Amino acid sequence: MSLDEIESERLLGALRQVLADKGIATARDIAEQITQTETASPAQGARLVARAWVDDTFRALMLRDGTMAAETMGISMRGAPPLGVLDNTGPVHHLVVCTLCSCYPRAVLGYPPFWFKSAAYRARAVRDPRGVLAEWNTVLPEGTPIRVVDSTADYRWMVLPRRPAGTGGWSEERLAVLVREGDMVGVTCPTAG
Repeated sequence: MSLDEIESERLLGALRQVLADKGIATARDIAEQITQTETASPAQGARLVARAWVDDTFRALMLRDGTMAAETMGISMRGAPPLGVLDNTGPVHHLVVCTLCSCYPRAVLGYPPFWFKSAAYRARAVRDPRGVLAEWNTVLPEGTPIRVVDSTADYRWMVLPRRPAGTGGWSEERLAVLVREGDMVGVTCPTAG
């Protein structure tokens, strides 16, 4: 280990001890948070979307309170900002961006992809959302309004995309495989094949 790494480990240990001494977070709390962060992935969000596609009661819960919906699916939202879910099944298409940095619903989508964090995406999503969608080969029906939603440190957003045609009767597991990370940000739309 280098001297910098040794110093970093020492500081991290001291911080953990202070958190424990003040009753803010135990070593177990920290370990659980690390595990949650490391296991979070777009597959978590895809499970939420697939459940919403087949269960109208869950869909209503997800649109009303994304945090509670995630918790009911066993996804811990402890310590995460509230999760809002934008419905792309209506006449408006939603596109999520964080204009300041890379605020992203990590508990349900994992680490933000490189493009989401890029200054180019952040600026163009606001200035030219149709152009951004075109780069992703996302074609919306003529005249579809696009609402760009800013994810912030205080409130994180994800998209509930439209269920692809031809998927009636499919299981949640089969549907979840169709859902990509970009679908839950609004740059892409899921397809059945």
